[in-house]
Amino acid sequence: MEKSFNRILIIKMRFHGDMLLTTPVISTLKRRYPDAQIDVLLYQDTIPILSENLEIHALYGMAKKGSGTKEKISNFLSLVKTLRARRYDLIVNLTDQWMVSLLVRLLPAPVKISQNYSHRQSSFWKKSFTYLAPFSGQHVVERNLSVLAPLGISDVCLDTTMSYRSEHWEKLRAQLTEQDITGQYVVIQPTARQLFKCWDDEKFSEVVDALQQRGYAVVLTCGPGEEDLACVRRIAEGCQHKPVTALAGKTRFPELAALIDHAALFIGVDSAPMHIAAAVKTPIVCLFGATDHVFWRPWSDNAIQLWAGDYQPMPERKDRERNKKYLSVIPAQDVIAAADKLLADMPQEATS
Repeated sequence: MEKSFNRILIIKMRFHGDMLLTTPVISTLKRRYPDAQIDVLLYQDTIPILSENLEIHALYGMAKKGSGTKEKISNFLSLVKTLRARRYDLIVNLTDQWMVSLLVRLLPAPVKISQNYSHRQSSFWKKSFTYLAPFSGQHVVERNLSVLAPLGISDVCLDTTMSYRSEHWEKLRAQLTEQDITGQYVVIQPTARQLFKCWDDEKFSEVVDALQQRGYAVVLTCGPGEEDLACVRRIAEGCQHKPVTALAGKTRFPELAALIDHAALFIGVDSAPMHIAAAVKTPIVCLFGATDHVFWRPWSDNAIQLWAGDYQPMPERKDRERNKKYLSVIPAQDVIAAADKLLADMPQEATS
């Protein structure tokens, strides 16, 4: 397809990590059409993870899932009015929510591309788009990029992007100094949205102690929810020497990116911060349980992934118990050994 596009809308409505993993599509389109304005439609509460991305012209927020019906309808109608005024010439859809087909029909654009979802084969859905692109690739990044096949773009960008401003790091560096951290440190984010993605608190405490015995300060981070904060408190209380918990629940995504970017190592579970670490190219030790460890693995060449399925069989997704910690079969010593391996050749110098 030999066309030039001036205004592009990308639609993706999922969680924070999913949004970050769409950035190779954004970068590829920006590289191919450098003068184009690229907008993104996403859930309102996931806007912060893309808020500093300079390749994006504007972010438009769809009311989140928990919103009331009246709010959703009002938000939808307002978005239709706003997006119609943008007069897009290309719409790229990366989401399978049914209302997208209606939204896209209400937006006048000559080219409308969607991924070809097997469960969205109704005539109404299929006729809402000018092209349906088949999926290809094993990883979510590759699968996202497959939507661009109808455009004939061969030079794709494979890097994910997590952006922040210099003042975000200056703020974090000042806070670290207040906690007596002036040298290298490790960031550990032990929490995730679902319990089946979490590891045992006492094992995280063991890892924290091992790292601090090796001379690394440890910073525990998490989301602002009380359950997340309680998890961080339990881990800290189980340590021989308390890690830094003052930043837990207090860092917005750009600030968290700055913190992880300047860390010697990131340790965490299958969650958005793990994907942030991959984007800023910080070494990663990540733990996976009963989730697709190939599809969602960190998009990084400098990561060690510990999958619970290598220790005992994991259930199929349909048989997964949401309140079971499948990661419990992973020993603390294996995580410590992975951390030692990634840290082995790193210089012991002050954080810059």
